[in-house]
Amino acid sequence: MSRLMSDPRYRAEQWAHRYDPHVAPINRLIDDLGELDDAGHPPYIAPMYRGVDAPALAILRDPGPKAGGVAGSGFLSVENDDQTAERQCVFFAGAGIDPADVVPWNAYPWFINAKPSKSQLAAGTVPLRQLIDLMLSLRVVLLLGGDARTAWQLLMVRYGYIIRDRKIEALSTYHPGRQALQHPDPAERHRRENHIRTTLAQAAALIDP
Repeated sequence: MSRLMSDPRYRAEQWAHRYDPHVAPINRLIDDLGELDDAGHPPYIAPMYRGVDAPALAILRDPGPKAGGVAGSGFLSVENDDQTAERQCVFFAGAGIDPADVVPWNAYPWFINAKPSKSQLAAGTVPLRQLIDLMLSLRVVLLLGGDARTAWQLLMVRYGYIIRDRKIEALSTYHPGRQALQHPDPAERHRRENHIRTTLAQAAALIDP
């Protein structure tokens, strides 16, 4: 299912269904976020996901140019036409995870195509908490990369009681993009990829206990 967003007909179909009941609450939240920041409207969650019924959430850094911006699909999706999305599909398949079960999000949800500042990551904790409130079946959060970990730490300071009360598990590993896994030592590259695989295997057990 990787790179399907490169097909204009498929992308148009996803766009037409962006307010279907299972994703409408999240995408209405995203509409609200589009009114709050000079960075503009964040990408929607594609309706191929289970949305508010999904058991898992994956947090990355910020939307890439194949999701946001003038050339983007307008969606956060593992079906976007980029390497990171394609690699996520491969890692999910290896762990036996249905991508539809893992709603994507970003530590800073607005499209800036740059590393978010600490203040931007702090600002991102409010919409992240709002998203978690909408996902009543949420059991596991994947923190993919250092910015996602920092954002989660900031969220736990403000809203940790919600996470603890709902017994939501957070699992941390590397960002799936090629850049995060680059290293001059092949053994280290192998270790990082294995860490992703092991973490996703843990997530799979929590998604389908």
